[in-house]
Amino acid sequence: MADHVSQKSGHACGLQRRTLLELAAAGALAGAVNPAAAAAAALTRNSAMTESFKQAPVVGCRRVPADAPGAKARVYFSRTISAESLLKLYARINEGIYGHTAIKLHTGERHGPNILPRDMVRAFQAAVPDSAIVETNTLYQGDRYTTEQHLETLKINGWTFCPVDIMDANGTVNLPVRGGRHFKEVSMGGSIVNYDSMIVLTHFKGHAMGGFGGSMKNIAIGCADGRIGKQQVHAVSDVNLPWDQWPAKEHLMETMSESAKAVIDFFGKHIVFINVLRRMSVDCDCAGTSAAEPTIPDIGILASTDLLAVDQASCDLVYASAGNHDLVERIESRRGLHQLEYMRELKMGSDRYALIEI
Repeated sequence: MADHVSQKSGHACGLQRRTLLELAAAGALAGAVNPAAAAAAALTRNSAMTESFKQAPVVGCRRVPADAPGAKARVYFSRTISAESLLKLYARINEGIYGHTAIKLHTGERHGPNILPRDMVRAFQAAVPDSAIVETNTLYQGDRYTTEQHLETLKINGWTFCPVDIMDANGTVNLPVRGGRHFKEVSMGGSIVNYDSMIVLTHFKGHAMGGFGGSMKNIAIGCADGRIGKQQVHAVSDVNLPWDQWPAKEHLMETMSESAKAVIDFFGKHIVFINVLRRMSVDCDCAGTSAAEPTIPDIGILASTDLLAVDQASCDLVYASAGNHDLVERIESRRGLHQLEYMRELKMGSDRYALIEI
């Protein structure tokens, strides 16, 4: 394990290099065969899904055909959850990925039953040159509160097959939030600035405070450092207060969105998003072995270069799924769909997308 789990330096470097590294990502979606027809065929094959969209909340249900006016984003979808499917979807979105690449993954508390399968992640990481899994320590006291505890948890959970960078192990860096209502900057794990690109590989599921945890939550909380940034995002003055006294609902959805915006602005065209909709407990992987057993069936994998579109599409598929009651209740009781509303307000992507089944 010592050879693979690294603690990279958290020194801050200038953000100016972003302006020098802007590479055009046009054509990243090349290779899709008649996407309009593919999206239309997917809808035709599942008319019950289409009907259920009419019953879902306005924010949580928009599947837009590829040829619809204003449809800007493409979301690739596979019903098969496997390393092969994951790599096929990634190949559709990876044109902007280059250089030293961070794979932002929620590695979970010890023995968590719902974290992404190690074999699938291993095969994926092996196909991404010069890549490492990245994480940060937690705000709450648990299995990943200190770097030492975190390193041991990584071993226990089997994340030993590649470098794992605990980004706040040796420092922090402030990344600016442009156009935010709550923040001008957010404190992140310091070594985030050492990466040229980021792949956000997310286990989509419920969340005790956020309602759901998709790609946005993965980077909003998962890149913020454990002491400063995560307290900023949770907007709590005293971390010793009971959880039910922490700011939540719309406020939390907005602070998370602004933190995520700092990350996507930093990487620019060099960040992509993959949501894996499997074992979707109402609880996050930070709940470990206490997470509730999932009651909604596995759905598949979604991938996009658009953060809002991939989380919007994931919510749409959840709302369209049989057996979704518990997860939908968790999302709505926490005002989780406000994540999508506020990301749209901050222009963090498009909620109009074409779902292209692979």
